[in-house]
Amino acid sequence: MPEPTEQAPPPEADAPTEAEQESEKTELTGLFLEKPENTVAIAGKDVVFVAKVDSSTLVRKPTMKWLKGKWLDLGSKAGKHLQFKETYDRNTKVYTYEMKLVKVVPGDAGGYRCEVTAKEKCDSCTFEISVEGEQRHTETDLRAGEDAGEDEGDLDFSALLKATKKSIEESDVWELLKSAHPSEYEKIAFKYGITDLRGMLKRLKKMKTVEPKVSDAFLRRLESAYSVQKGKKIVLSVEVVDPNVEVKWLKNGQEIKPSAKYIMESNGNIRTLTINKCTLADDAAYECVIGNDKCFTEVFVKEPPVTITKLLDDYHVVVGEKVEFEIEVSEEGAHVIWCFEDQELSREDKTGRYRFRKDGKRHSLIIQEAMLEDTGMFYVYTNGGHSKGELIVEEKELEILQSIADLTVKSAEQAMFKCEVSDEKVMGKWFKDGKEVQPSDRIKITHIGRMHRLTIDDVKPEDAGDYTFVPDGYALSLSAKLNFLEPPKIHLDVSGNMVSQNTIIVVAGNKLRLDVEITGEPAPTVTWTKGDKVVAETEGRVRVESRTGLSSFVIEGAEREDEGNYSITVTNPAGEDKANLFIKIVGVTSYYPPPPNTAHTDTCNSANWDWRLLLPCYAGYLMERKKKGSSRWTKLNFDVFEGTTYEAKRMIEGILYEMRVFAVNGIGVSVPSLNSKPFMPIAPTSEPTKLTVEDVTDTTCSLKWLAPEKIGAGGLDGYVIEFCKEGDTEWQVANTDLVERQSYTVRNLPTGEKMNFRVVAVNIAGRSPPAVLSQPVTVREIMEHPKIRLPRHLRTKYIRRVGETINLVIPFQGKPRPVAHWLKDGEPVDPKKVGIRNSNVDSVLFIRSAERDHSGKYTLVLKIENMEDQATLDIRIIDKPGPPLAVKVTDVWGFNAALEWKPPKDDGNCEISGYTIQKADMKTKEWFTVYEHNRRTNCTVSDLVMGNEYMFRVFSENLCGLSEDPSLSKNTATISKTGQCRAPFKEKDVNAAPKFTTPLVDRSVVAGYSTAISCSVRGFPKPKIIWMKNRMIIGEDPKYLMMNHQGVLTLNIRKPSTFDGGKYGCMAVNDLGQDEVECTLVVRGTLTMREREREREKSERERERERQREREREREKSERERERQREKRERERVSERERERERVRESERERERESERRERVREERE
Repeated sequence: MPEPTEQAPPPEADAPTEAEQESEKTELTGLFLEKPENTVAIAGKDVVFVAKVDSSTLVRKPTMKWLKGKWLDLGSKAGKHLQFKETYDRNTKVYTYEMKLVKVVPGDAGGYRCEVTAKEKCDSCTFEISVEGEQRHTETDLRAGEDAGEDEGDLDFSALLKATKKSIEESDVWELLKSAHPSEYEKIAFKYGITDLRGMLKRLKKMKTVEPKVSDAFLRRLESAYSVQKGKKIVLSVEVVDPNVEVKWLKNGQEIKPSAKYIMESNGNIRTLTINKCTLADDAAYECVIGNDKCFTEVFVKEPPVTITKLLDDYHVVVGEKVEFEIEVSEEGAHVIWCFEDQELSREDKTGRYRFRKDGKRHSLIIQEAMLEDTGMFYVYTNGGHSKGELIVEEKELEILQSIADLTVKSAEQAMFKCEVSDEKVMGKWFKDGKEVQPSDRIKITHIGRMHRLTIDDVKPEDAGDYTFVPDGYALSLSAKLNFLEPPKIHLDVSGNMVSQNTIIVVAGNKLRLDVEITGEPAPTVTWTKGDKVVAETEGRVRVESRTGLSSFVIEGAEREDEGNYSITVTNPAGEDKANLFIKIVGVTSYYPPPPNTAHTDTCNSANWDWRLLLPCYAGYLMERKKKGSSRWTKLNFDVFEGTTYEAKRMIEGILYEMRVFAVNGIGVSVPSLNSKPFMPIAPTSEPTKLTVEDVTDTTCSLKWLAPEKIGAGGLDGYVIEFCKEGDTEWQVANTDLVERQSYTVRNLPTGEKMNFRVVAVNIAGRSPPAVLSQPVTVREIMEHPKIRLPRHLRTKYIRRVGETINLVIPFQGKPRPVAHWLKDGEPVDPKKVGIRNSNVDSVLFIRSAERDHSGKYTLVLKIENMEDQATLDIRIIDKPGPPLAVKVTDVWGFNAALEWKPPKDDGNCEISGYTIQKADMKTKEWFTVYEHNRRTNCTVSDLVMGNEYMFRVFSENLCGLSEDPSLSKNTATISKTGQCRAPFKEKDVNAAPKFTTPLVDRSVVAGYSTAISCSVRGFPKPKIIWMKNRMIIGEDPKYLMMNHQGVLTLNIRKPSTFDGGKYGCMAVNDLGQDEVECTLVVRGTLTMREREREREKSERERERERQREREREREKSERERERQREKRERERVSERERERERVRESERERERESERRERVREERE
């Protein structure tokens, strides 16, 4: 059976292709430095295409697209077969793009296009790939029609089906099905997009039937098969021999009734059946029946390629979890293929681990219990797309139901560690302090179900430590500690001071240190007691010191009251131990009381001490000192000092000290006295430095100095300023209170006298040495000439724009204070317009918002008595200029136009720096800049487009910028077309009297058959038509039907009889005249068979000639339409080039303006 074809009108020969139309829409900008070339590739080899793009003129990075055909973006197909690469050279600013086809296949042949875009710029180029090598028959794709063109290869997705390794050699799908095994029908149908498997099987059966013989009832029969897209309409057409015969249309043997879906038409010998909005139900066998003769055809409704609208998701699960991959396709009932890696999954899978579910447009692949071997990539394919999702399966995490706990046991007891995990099959190992525990007679390791146990019998001290359980195959561990309990024990050394059991004798004043060794696990707690009182001090004369395994009892300088019974008690959870001691003090029998607290007087680095003796029996004294906060005492004398006043030396200034005194007699040294109050050795500062005179008036003198080089710990409280007349020795204090600042003005001095001055620094230790001036100062003011120090930027013309703020600070000097006032153009400044503020050292001129009338010469005048100084500032306030005057086009020649204008009346108080000229086409009214900064008042505009009319406008420019409003040209410039001089249009007079261009023709007709006579007439105004028979006007007789269509007049006579014969005439009448034609109509009786046959042939030839004339008219009409479209595209192309040139020139001018703007900014900064 022949391959089904889709009925479509033939394309016009001269119609432009879509690629040409698309290239006409976008004008290339020449971004490519190197373009891909047409290539003839060998199947199975790699091919690389290179494109280079110049980015030196681009603002942004360009974007490259590789396309196949018109619309298929290859960027989404990147993978093993298609590889893309992009590099950039910073030196040449060139981007290099590469597309590599790995192992070229015949399906890669076709037209390709690469397109680069960057903001408003675009460029593209096309290239072809031809594949040579092993000849493989292309497979017929029912999803693409015969005229698919360059898009035909894009729908071939067979390369995506990795599981399908065989290449089908036969191009006819029905021949494939006839020769294939029935088990392969479903796979072939899926590949070629056949969804109705039942209809496919019916057609395979009918292909064996013999077609009926051709009869004479049909001139043109139905095609053997038709193909139509779902939702489109199809027209089935036959041509019959007899134009009056009735036909019947059948669908699967059932007669079709006319309806809105099925439309049956009869036009002469043509009979058509139109099926609107085809669905899958219209995929059937159709018959056209005329009597006993029939012609058959089959209509195949093909669905569009099924695409995937919802893609696969990735999953990350653990072993045993349920996984459900789900996609959503564009059509219900679509067939999909699921694959794992390169293996296709089928419903006949023996393992039964995969289940497939279909719910409308949703398709699912379900894995009930995921396993480690399921880790990988899952694919799903349709005949219009594919998707993939990754599945990662990990081992299930081990759950700890019961962890091991710390244990504390005594000697010879049993210790048991146990834990429970969620998996009974999990084994594990036990470790002690990082080393694996080995079973023995005393240590047992058991594993029952989910419970793991470690049992240690007869616990020993070496069993204590950290125990860890590590499950096999899992990165986790359980830890616990085994604590060993040992009763505490006191190991008392009875040698040394022990004269008898538990008795210790100490000489008074000596030091006792008793170290007692202690054992026990855990470490016991130690308690020392004297009688019922606990000794817990860790510092002082009597204290307890503790270390690991050792406790020390210390008595510094034993005294009589230290004698008594002492006990030591050690405890821990395992028990308690206790020992008793008796300490006996012997030696000194009595003590003298300590001296009372001391008093002191201090200097910089020494201290004088005195105290009163209460008992005269002391042989002398020993003194010690220490820094406050320190525990270390330093002896001041090694020989006994007999006096009660002592000067301590070599102390550090600024440090707080404390003192104490020991009394000495024949027996020994007493305890020390109480510490003295803290004191600090301090000294006065050094003299102030660099004392100078800052200013002198008739009654005052201003002094200035620096702080002393050495201040010391006593700090600096302030300064005292003193003065006296030259020759006097009595100094007078100038300030009643201390001065903290390092400057002071001495007032009320006698005018003309010579005075001496000095400054003294004061702190807690007293006055420092004075700082004295080297010579006396005469009290008399010094005269200084006034002088204006004009800033450099104000020595030239000071220019500001209207509305800006002016704040000028002019420093000056002079003594006494000068009198400053301002003048503008020789007149005093108006304080309402300009603000003036004067101080001792400068004068400020302030204008809040500058105006044009603020421009002028401002003079600052300084006066001190009869001395004077002045400075002049030239201030100019500028504004934007007005528009130029009298802009006009003075001459037009070729593609050029000459312009002239006059300078503006208002130059904005600044010199006109240039003019900006713009042009606009009268059609688009879009303005383009032609010249900028044109200094002359005339210019010539070139490169105008032929046939356009232009208008111009001019802006004036100064330092403030362009004028607010332009000046438009009074006239326009029209660029005439060369070589086409058409005469002015003259309206034609179309009034004319009626005139018949085609007369009536004599006719001979058969009675009973309707006939018509016709003629054509022209005239204006439209003439009135009058039909006559035998010179009698035919009125509203229903037997006759009169028609007038565009001047073609027709008189239809319904079923004439012999009485209707005669002379028929037609008269046309209007205001300009009339015209008339006549013919003879002969009505004959019934014709014979041969006459009817001749009449039929004659009418058929007439209709054929009429159809030929109609085709000629259509061809001429389409030719004229193509010519108009071609001219329109040419005009658009020319206009687009002109706009592109304008944009390029505009960008160049913008760059020039930017460079000039930077130059001006640089000049202003300089």
